[in-house]
Amino acid sequence: MNAPPKIVRRPSVCPHDCPSACALDVEVIDGATIGRVRGAADQSYTDGVICAKVARYAERIHHPDRLTRPLRRSGPKGSGRFEPVSWDEALDEIAARLLAAEARLGPETVWPYYYAGTMGLVMRDGINRLRHAKRYSGMYASICTNMAWTGFMAGTGRLAGVDPREMALSDCVVIWGTNAVATQVNVMRHATKARRERGAKIVAVDIYRNATVEQADLALILKPGTDAALACAVMHVLFRDGLADRAWMAAHADAPEALEAHLATRTPQWAAAITGLSVEEIEAFAHLVGARKRSYFRLGYGFTRQRNGAAAMHAALCIPAVTGAWAHEGGGAFHNNGAIYHWDKALIEGHDLRDPAVRILDQSRIGRVLTGDAEALCGGPPVTALFIQNTNPVSVAPEQALVKAGFAREDLFTAVHEQFMTETAAMADIVLPATMFLEHDDLYQGGGHSHVMWGGRLVDAPGECRSNHEVISALAARLGAEHPGFAMTPREIADATLRASGHGTLADLEARSWLDVQPPPETAHYRDGFAWPGGRFRFRADWPATPYAHAGPMGPIGAMPTLPDQWDAIELADAARPFRLATSPARNFLNSTFTETPGSLGREGAPSVMIHPEDAAALGLEEGGQVELGNARGSVLLAAKLFDGVRRGVLIAEGVWPNAAHKGGRGINTLVGADPVAPFGGAAFHDVAVWARPA
Repeated sequence: MNAPPKIVRRPSVCPHDCPSACALDVEVIDGATIGRVRGAADQSYTDGVICAKVARYAERIHHPDRLTRPLRRSGPKGSGRFEPVSWDEALDEIAARLLAAEARLGPETVWPYYYAGTMGLVMRDGINRLRHAKRYSGMYASICTNMAWTGFMAGTGRLAGVDPREMALSDCVVIWGTNAVATQVNVMRHATKARRERGAKIVAVDIYRNATVEQADLALILKPGTDAALACAVMHVLFRDGLADRAWMAAHADAPEALEAHLATRTPQWAAAITGLSVEEIEAFAHLVGARKRSYFRLGYGFTRQRNGAAAMHAALCIPAVTGAWAHEGGGAFHNNGAIYHWDKALIEGHDLRDPAVRILDQSRIGRVLTGDAEALCGGPPVTALFIQNTNPVSVAPEQALVKAGFAREDLFTAVHEQFMTETAAMADIVLPATMFLEHDDLYQGGGHSHVMWGGRLVDAPGECRSNHEVISALAARLGAEHPGFAMTPREIADATLRASGHGTLADLEARSWLDVQPPPETAHYRDGFAWPGGRFRFRADWPATPYAHAGPMGPIGAMPTLPDQWDAIELADAARPFRLATSPARNFLNSTFTETPGSLGREGAPSVMIHPEDAAALGLEEGGQVELGNARGSVLLAAKLFDGVRRGVLIAEGVWPNAAHKGGRGINTLVGADPVAPFGGAAFHDVAVWARPA
């Protein structure tokens, strides 16, 4: 009789691009395979809960289509025809091609390109050590955080807020611009705990009736890009009806009198005409947060992915300052805790080799970079060699028509280190097989909470897969790049980084899996002063001085409102493009990850667009019928999904499906612009004006 499998449960960390960065409890079967994945019950933020797609991780890590051998292109570019080669052959060819490109046009012609396919600090950011050592072009990370972080820091001066676990101590949790049920399930865990134990109300502010909105006590579905108008009207009511905490503002804020005067004309009637909400909805929201001083504003990324997104974030953030919610346990605001970690990543990234004169290219404008736009190239040489880890720009980057044209260039050498044959990998000359997070060691932080975490290797990788660090170090040796980090193991780098950052040792962290570095309430609530000179919350934004680490293109910063206001910088609908489109996240995908797993594919179905039934009728569309959406950037085919949970004139396309999943082969990001958003660049993925017609 066969012995039963030996199952042990080991700690780990979800590596994917999500603020929750969940602590995991992973079943390891016979030391070789992964079973069930659970949320760690003894980590106070994860609290035993994770999303369904990560719970099904076994079907991803053991997927039969994983890349397991290095490949060399054997057919035309983009044909998908490859032949296996050895690691030495693959690495030698990459190094030779990079050295040849450098010899022709200088090191800036090589562009190491990466993002958040893993959030592990060693595996994600180690590529910068190579680029600094070689003086390759830098990458301005503009695809995700710019508008949100800048808008929050415009008020607080620092990227940190009230302990997210205090949501459970709140009397009102406002979930603004994030579909937490789909993308940050732990937010709902703590919010619903407050409702169950304290009778708290949950408010959801969003642009369609998604799973989070359906769980809310008060749901506010407004038009995309109008969040600042709602915020201004709410503050108008707070001042008008005596619900503003004037004493708190006098002690802790910069310009309450100027704000009150400025908002005198920003009435609910004014905002209703802009947002599509009713006056009654706006008044109810204002009175709810005004009466419940323990109101916790959980501000997401989604509503900031507009051309006025930074101003919208700042406006929403100003509401708990007007109510004085910061003064109360369970009150205040939170977006991201990045500032509390004070990482010293000099060893990981090779800061000692950094040359500020080397150009930095905008990752969101990769299409323009690769098609020779002189401005996007910062006046420097063309990019003739790419080395890519942790991202899939041929699916996820804006202006997909330009992106695909750039990758198709015959004079462009591309090497991609990946887990699956993504659409970017399919355009490569060399493809290298990559490990997944349970197959290597790494160090993590939680953007949405307060834990430093360790994720150690639990199983061996299949075939010949190698980690990011192994590949970077092997290339460095062939390229003549020197730095102590290339000769160290990930564990050694992690230990040195923890020590340099004041977080103890790896041995200490490994013994307990995570370290809670949440500042005390006095700091988290800014009771000891906000991070601006003078220690006051800023209603009056000083956008150029906002401490975002920007090194890339800037948007129209001079046109931004100083005091909170609706700013019509968005792609407004017009006669030629009467619809506003948002490319919202799907519940079972994470950007372009999980689009290969059967569980996620089965639940998501096929690429579709939500459209109001009356708009569909006007266009002659029926449920499931093909609809073409387009603008000057291109067009996309999707299936129509009739849904009265969107407002008329608004379209929602959930998920970054592979281009190939769409009829016509054009993915949703074909329609998205890459023009830099104010103040410090970024991509406005949810700010798209389009026409629509039956296909």
